[in-house]
Amino acid sequence: MDRLLDTLFPAPADIPEAWRLGEPLEQRDYLVAGELRRWDGPLATVRSPVWLQDAEGERQVILGSAPLLDADTALQALDAAVQAYDKGRGAWPNMRVAERIQHVEAFLARMREQRSAVVKLLMWEIGKNLKDSEKEFDRTCDYIVDTINALKDLDRRSSRFELEQGTLGQIRRAPLGVALCMGPYNYPLNETFTTLIPALIMGNTVVFKPAKFGVLLIRPLLEAFRDSFPAGVINVIYGRGRETVSALMASGKVDVFAFIGTHKAAADLKKLHPRPHRLRAALGLDAKNPGIVLAQVDLDNAVEEAVTGALSFNGQRCTALKILFVHEDVVEPFLEKFQRKLAALKPGMPWEADVALTPLPEAGKLDYLNGLVADATAKGAQVINEGGGQSRGSFFYPALLYPVSPQMRVYHEEQFGPVVPVVPYRDLETVIDYVLDSDFGQQLSLFGNDPATIGALVDTFANQVGRININAQCQRGPDTYPFNGRKNSAEGTLSVHDALRVFSIRTLVATKFQEANKTLISEIIRNRQSSFLTTDYIF
Repeated sequence: MDRLLDTLFPAPADIPEAWRLGEPLEQRDYLVAGELRRWDGPLATVRSPVWLQDAEGERQVILGSAPLLDADTALQALDAAVQAYDKGRGAWPNMRVAERIQHVEAFLARMREQRSAVVKLLMWEIGKNLKDSEKEFDRTCDYIVDTINALKDLDRRSSRFELEQGTLGQIRRAPLGVALCMGPYNYPLNETFTTLIPALIMGNTVVFKPAKFGVLLIRPLLEAFRDSFPAGVINVIYGRGRETVSALMASGKVDVFAFIGTHKAAADLKKLHPRPHRLRAALGLDAKNPGIVLAQVDLDNAVEEAVTGALSFNGQRCTALKILFVHEDVVEPFLEKFQRKLAALKPGMPWEADVALTPLPEAGKLDYLNGLVADATAKGAQVINEGGGQSRGSFFYPALLYPVSPQMRVYHEEQFGPVVPVVPYRDLETVIDYVLDSDFGQQLSLFGNDPATIGALVDTFANQVGRININAQCQRGPDTYPFNGRKNSAEGTLSVHDALRVFSIRTLVATKFQEANKTLISEIIRNRQSSFLTTDYIF
C-alpha cells in the first residue's frame, strides 16, 4: 500500500495530452437578466482533488477561481427572475408549451457542443472517473430529451375538454413562479439538471447556484443558457450559500426551492422564508441506506452488488449502501469475497483506464473518515482489508470495518465516503428495528432467495423507505421511476414524469355547458386568443 500511495499521484508529464489543463481559469462571469456580467470582487480558489508530483514533492492542483458574489448581487439575479415571471404575466410563463420546448431543445444542442469541456472538468473538479463523467453528461442529455417527451405526452392528455355534471372544463398545468435550484457536488450536472430543466420547461423562472464542487464545469454552458432562453428566465449565481442563498430565501420572493444536500441545511434555509406556506420544496436529502444480507442468499451476487453499491464513486452517492447487515451464518464467506473484490478495484487518477477509486474533492473529508475509523476501532471493530483506511493527499483507500455495533458513530452517521461498516446479526428483528428507528428512509437493498422471508420484509419496509431493491444495489435510475424518500431523506418525488408535476400546479378553466359558453370557448380556441386554453396537439 505504501508503494501504491507513493506512485498514486502523477507528474505533469504523465497526464495524457487530451486531459491536460491549461492555465488556471479565472472565472468572473455570472448570468443575470440575459447578460454575462463581470464580477470584480473577491474570488474563491477552486482546488482539484488531484495532486501532482514535482521536484518539491506533491502539491494540490489549483484549477482556477470562481466569483464570491455578495447578497446584493444575488438579489439582483432574483429580481431579474421575478421580473421575467411578472406575477405570472411574463412572456415565459405564458408561452405555449411547444415554444418552451423549442427553447430547451436549442439549449440541449448547444450543451452537447461542450461535452468534452464539461467531462474534463468533472474529472478534475470532483475526481469522477472518465467513464462515469461521460455517463453523467450523456445521462443528463438523455434526461432532457425524456423530459421533453414526457411534457409532450402530458400536454397531449391535457389538450381535451372534459364534461362533468353539466360543467365543461379544461385542466392544464401552470408554473408556480420563481424557482431556486441548487445541486450536489457528487452529481453537479445530472442531479442539478433533474430539477433545473423541469422547472424551466414548465414555465417557471430560475435562479441557479452551482454546487460547491463542480462550479467551473458550468462555465462552458453559460453562453448556451444566455442565448437559449429569454432574458431573466435563467440566472446563474456563485458564492457562499450562507451569504447568497440565505438572502434569497429571506426575501420571500422564492416560490419553489429545489435543493439536494443535508436535511439540516434544507431546514435552516426553509426557516428563513417569511411566507412558508407559499414555498414549494423539492428536496433530496440525507440517506443511510442499508444492505441486508440474509442467511439464504446468492453470496456472489450479494458481494458484487454490495461492493459496487458501497464504493461506486468512492461511496459519494446519496444512494450508496452506507451500512451492511450480514447474517452470522454467511458473514465470514461474505467478508472474504468482499475483500477479494475490493482488492481488485483499481486506484488511480480519473482519466486512467478502468480506475475505480479516485481522490476525494471535499476538504477535511479524510480527517472525518479517519475519525469514524478511529472511533469504530476503539470500540471493538477492526479494519479487516489490507491497506484499509490508509491515505495520501486527497486519497483514502477504502476501509472495511467489522464487526460494527450501535455504539459506533459509523453505525448512525452517513459517512458519504469509502468506509464500509459491516454489522453481523442473528435475529432479523435487530435489522428491522434499525430501519424502523432510523431518521432516514430513502432506500434499502435485500439480498436473499427465500420467497417467504423476502415477501415479509417487503411488507415490513414498504412504509419505511421510498424504494426496496431485491438482490440489487440502491440506485436512482431508471429516471422514469420515482426517486423520493421518507422521513429526513426527501421531500417530493423526482422522476421524469413527477418532476414536471413538482414544478407546476393543475389549473382548471370551467364553464356551464351552455350554447353561448360553448360558442365562446370555440372562438377563443379557433382564433388562438389564449395560450392556456388550447387543443393543440404536439407531435
